[in-house]
Amino acid sequence: MYRDGKTGPYYIKRFAVNGITRDKEYDVTQGTAGSKIVYFTSNPNAEAEVIRVTLKPKPRLTKLVFEKDFSDIAIKGRQSMGNILTKNDIFKIALKQKGGSTLGGRHVWFDRDVLRLNYDKRGDYLGEFQSEDLILILSSKGEYYTSNFDLANHYEKDILIIEKFDPDKIWSLVLFDADQQYYYLKRFQLEATQKTLSILGENPESRLMLISAADYPLFKVEFGGNDAYREALTIDAEEFISVKSFRAKGKRITTFEVGAITEQEPVRFKTPEENQENNEDEGDEANGEEPGEEETSVTENNASEDQEDVQSDGAEDEILPPVDEEKPDNRKIIDEITGQMTLFD
Repeated sequence: MYRDGKTGPYYIKRFAVNGITRDKEYDVTQGTAGSKIVYFTSNPNAEAEVIRVTLKPKPRLTKLVFEKDFSDIAIKGRQSMGNILTKNDIFKIALKQKGGSTLGGRHVWFDRDVLRLNYDKRGDYLGEFQSEDLILILSSKGEYYTSNFDLANHYEKDILIIEKFDPDKIWSLVLFDADQQYYYLKRFQLEATQKTLSILGENPESRLMLISAADYPLFKVEFGGNDAYREALTIDAEEFISVKSFRAKGKRITTFEVGAITEQEPVRFKTPEENQENNEDEGDEANGEEPGEEETSVTENNASEDQEDVQSDGAEDEILPPVDEEKPDNRKIIDEITGQMTLFD
């Protein structure tokens, strides 16, 4: 949004910049002397927000507050004049609500050679992303975090999994617990967070052995050492343990000496009907507990800190609450502008 000259009308427009020349200045107004930009945002995927405009009071002006949705404005060239927003003086402009993309999703790839994202079909295809979507990054050390799909992001080399983040996806993890010196299995869903969190617990010596996102994963446990004579054990993860928090310790697989653990081809798969039912029930099931399972959580202090971080990280992607849903009171607006105090309501 800009004002054309010192006393001219306010214009609103949306435009795309496909390329620029270094050290060259570009005028996004009409070039009138005294023109001034009053509101500007950069939206890589053509996101459109809703703003609330408050006008300066003057005689016979009855409507001092109105809203404008940028999605109603067509995207044109940089030199376009734009649409007239108002000819009255503006007191302030506030963001009421962040919006989603008006161009549809953005297809994103990850280039493992340079460890960066791109839109040019180089590397691994991650999917189609809307403005609120995130990327999941899981390292071989059992640490994970989520990020946006900004091309400026740079990632570490020890990436085990990088994909579009799905909060409803259930992961099955086999880990070696360094404290107990046993192998454990757990199933969980991940939370969106910009902070790096561990799915293996607090002991840095614990190791990630296998991780699977299959609906009904099967794991084959072969025994070794003094227990090598024992018959191999096949574990159906879905029947072995229910879905818990990723901070949970999990359920011990065996007390015998383990030679190797491998993932087998699943023998059953979810039907479309089961997928729909599970999407409705997963939220309640994830917090349940099974009696008789050996399961503990990471220290409560760390867990509460992580939960606070998750909430604060997620807040960036949420729709902003309305600035004020009540009907604007012109008297209060005038008092705010003039600095007067209201003695009686």
